[in-house]
Amino acid sequence: MKISRDSDTIEIDGPPRFDYGQKVRSRMVIRNDGTFPGKEIGDVLVNKGDVGYVASIGTFLQQFYIYGVDFYESGHMVGMKSRELELAEK
Repeated sequence: MKISRDSDTIEIDGPPRFDYGQKVRSRMVIRNDGTFPGKEIGDVLVNKGDVGYVASIGTFLQQFYIYGVDFYESGHMVGMKSRELELAEK
């Protein structure tokens, strides 16, 4: 498995790409990396194309915004980077 490094990106120098309550769509499959309780490592949490709403905005490593997205159909609240999301409605 290839690990994606974003070490040159300092996303928090600007405003968040998404705002609270915005409807977003996952651009990729998201698997449990061990931080989601009640699921095995590697279990699929979000499929590409799943729709959810931004419920929280935090930061990670003083570098990235992390969006807590409520994927209401699956019942999962998943932390995602902006590159993993797109607006569901323009």
